[in-house]
Amino acid sequence: MATAAQTKLDGLVLVEPQVHGDERGFFLETYAVDEWKSLGVEADFVQQNHSRSSRGTLRGIHFQTSPGQAKLLRCARGSIIDVAVDLRKDSPTYGEWESHILDDENHHQLYVPIGFGHGFAVLSEVADVCYQVSSLYDPATEAGIAWDDPEVGVDWQVDEPLLSGRDQTAPRLSEIADSLPW
Repeated sequence: MATAAQTKLDGLVLVEPQVHGDERGFFLETYAVDEWKSLGVEADFVQQNHSRSSRGTLRGIHFQTSPGQAKLLRCARGSIIDVAVDLRKDSPTYGEWESHILDDENHHQLYVPIGFGHGFAVLSEVADVCYQVSSLYDPATEAGIAWDDPEVGVDWQVDEPLLSGRDQTAPRLSEIADSLPW
């Protein structure tokens, strides 16, 4: 049976699945609708994604504006620092971030609900990140904030991140705060 660890930001859920292992390897459930819902993972997922990235790659901080997009993430290979930023203007933790190490040894998963920005940085030589989302990708509602926004202050644990052009030019949270739908 999976359990949920305590998180700082309301709505985030760190799922710790039960891993059954022996000399042959391991088995674990990565999602079971009723069990995960009992832990606080409320989304109905409609799409699954898989990314592979090399050491130092930083992806984020991304989100979908409308209808929003919840995510359930796990690192199937390697190790990442996974980051969520609270973008809900009425939240007492607005603009605050929380991170967790997700890797192929602890098998933890992070549920990031609608109203949060999300990103990760790769700590191992290579990392495969698998995630389910609650809405289909729509480039018209794709948005993000600067990974290095000093007002947010995320510690990515990566000295010289490899960034996409989009991530290099993302605005600061204060520049888009009035346009956020939450």
